[in-house]
Amino acid sequence: MKLSELFGGSDAAPADQFPDPAIDIPPDPTAAPQSAVLGGGCFWCTEAVFVKLDGVISVMSGYAGGTADTADYRSVCSGTTDHAEVIRVRFDSGRISFGQILKVFFAIAHDPTHLNRQGNDIGRQYRSAIFYGDDDQRRVSEAYIKQLIDAKVFPSPIVTTLEPLEQFFEAEDYHQDFVARNPNQPYVSAVALPKVKKLEKAFGDKLKKTT
Repeated sequence: MKLSELFGGSDAAPADQFPDPAIDIPPDPTAAPQSAVLGGGCFWCTEAVFVKLDGVISVMSGYAGGTADTADYRSVCSGTTDHAEVIRVRFDSGRISFGQILKVFFAIAHDPTHLNRQGNDIGRQYRSAIFYGDDDQRRVSEAYIKQLIDAKVFPSPIVTTLEPLEQFFEAEDYHQDFVARNPNQPYVSAVALPKVKKLEKAFGDKLKKTT
């Protein structure tokens, strides 16, 4: 088994060669913070990636796609709900666009060619999904997926679903900032931190400035 299969990576084009979205939502420095809700496997890993990006205000781990009575970790992990593990990325659209968030989602955060699975995490709760909040997000998401397919960025079909966001449910407190609080946890070391290193290498110019 390849490391990419074990840890949820892909044989796609190098991350720094991913195309910018040809269709995007224009930046608006005067707009209120926007949100993107994304499912890409374990939310610990995707949160760790997006929290590093300049323009991202906050990242919250949670659940989307199912009902309130099953929006808890034990139920979702059973694989019997309609929920996916997701993150809600709140961002300043004047500094980072929705399309650029999608670029990082596909290039770094997960492998969109794995159906209901990321690495050894298997189940519909780990599906690749974009929960769009409005028609603009749906339009840009559809266009970027088509752009990646036409460019043959991935050797296998993209299986990312586009689902309307009905409601976002916050995950339990112990899941929030999990990677930052548990850097030596084995799963974090093996799966999450390599994604962060990949982000830093490919998109160093998009990261928050450290002081």
